[in-house]
Amino acid sequence: MARERNSLVIGRVITDVLDRFNRSVDLRVVYSSRQVTNGCELRPSAVVDTPRIEIGGAESTFYTLVMVDPDAPNPSEPTLREYLHWLVTDIPAASSARAGQEILCYESPRPSSGIHRFVFVLFQQLGPQTVYAPGWRQNFCTRHFAELYNLGLPVAAVYFNCQRETGSGGRRMR
Repeated sequence: MARERNSLVIGRVITDVLDRFNRSVDLRVVYSSRQVTNGCELRPSAVVDTPRIEIGGAESTFYTLVMVDPDAPNPSEPTLREYLHWLVTDIPAASSARAGQEILCYESPRPSSGIHRFVFVLFQQLGPQTVYAPGWRQNFCTRHFAELYNLGLPVAAVYFNCQRETGSGGRRMR
């Protein structure tokens, strides 16, 4: 657990997106057959489809999952920080995100320049139907969102890096 927390610090997820927290729930994020681990690199073509999310937790507990890009539109000038890519609420413990309510549909990462971090954050809710959709995706703030809905500190988080794929895939200009 200390190593995982350390990788969130090294990747600046702790500070840029989250405050320090203690992971208390299992969070598994899988694209196709590749499990996301902190700091791993995934290509945009590998993250087009909604990932499979599995969570642990205690019975009769509900969770909220947030996916953000703190580097939008450009890591050098993240003027849209944080960009909200996905929001799922009312996820029952020991289930998958599919069992929850998708409040904002999954928007696949499409970074145009630089290396972007895509962060999945899991919060424990006070109860079902206590979290609602924000009115925007850009300039979302995970900390303010958690404060607004009394979510407290995260119970789990994981992130991956993604950058624009090289090559146009088309014919060459002569």
